Amino acid sequence: MVASTLNPPPMQLQAEYLKTIYTSISKELGKVIVGNDEIVEQVLIAFLCGGHILLEGVPGLGKTLLCKSLAKVLGLNFNRIQFTPDLMPADIVGTNIVQQGENGSRVFSFQKGPIFANLVLADEINRATAKTQSALLEAMAEATVTVAGTTYPLDAPFFVLATQNPLEMDGTYPLPEAQLDRFFFKTLVQFPEYEALSDIVDRSISNTPVKIDNKVTAATVLRVRELIREVPIAAHVKDQAVKTIMATHPRTKFAPQVSKKYVNYGSSPRGLIALVHAAKCRALIKGRLAVSSEDVKEMAVPILRHRVILNFEGEAEGISTDYVVKKILESVEG
Repeated sequence: MVASTLNPPPMQLQAEYLKTIYTSISKELGKVIVGNDEIVEQVLIAFLCGGHILLEGVPGLGKTLLCKSLAKVLGLNFNRIQFTPDLMPADIVGTNIVQQGENGSRVFSFQKGPIFANLVLADEINRATAKTQSALLEAMAEATVTVAGTTYPLDAPFFVLATQNPLEMDGTYPLPEAQLDRFFFKTLVQFPEYEALSDIVDRSISNTPVKIDNKVTAATVLRVRELIREVPIAAHVKDQAVKTIMATHPRTKFAPQVSKKYVNYGSSPRGLIALVHAAKCRALIKGRLAVSSEDVKEMAVPILRHRVILNFEGEAEGISTDYVVKKILESVEG
């Protein structure tokens, strides 16, 4: 027992290393982000797992500030893309332009778009047409951009934080299912509580500037992503994750009554992979060396709320996907 304490196993050291990094980033973000601890946790888990996140909330809740602050803490390149109905795919990925060479000849040169950054804020993503939204598909799935037959790699780490307003529907275009499935999490940003609002006012009227320090390098982030994959998951916990995904499909033997009644189509295998990775990351930041059933349960709702497609009856009765996912988790437990 004493020897084990003096010489902790490598996995324990790595877990403590990740927890230290996570705590350091969270502390820096806490200097500017107030009352959204759960949101910050989900953004960091998505980022550390190599995924992307969709934040849904009304304007003015700090979604843009969160992304910009995260870029500063990580010391990474940041670009913001304001999605509008007239935005074109070339405005995102870039395009070939004609330039004059040294000998007077004209040549095509690729002009990179704002997608070429480590952190990309896709602000009000549902304001652009499906054609423009599709410009993100390859970048989010493969971290590459292809223009005129030439493929350009994006710098690692690459992270897309997209936002959308759930209230204003005029001039918006719902994200296609294929686009939604590229997002690791869909996180709902709620209006802050009284104490948080009071704190926001105090900070906004202060003359003291808030300084955010760079705490992590890109190389550290890539190492952390490798570490998360090494976290062990017991057979029964993996089985719980698999059954949860299967239960989202109304025609499988694991489907509970709520899925059969309200769900048209369930999660893809990408959702299962995301669920396992998120559970692994959550275990490490909570100081544990293996995934628990609680990790799977806690990560299931943000993982699945945009991957469960309700049928007409579910839409007509005003059933939320969060309600369906929670009922599915209860059925899997039982």
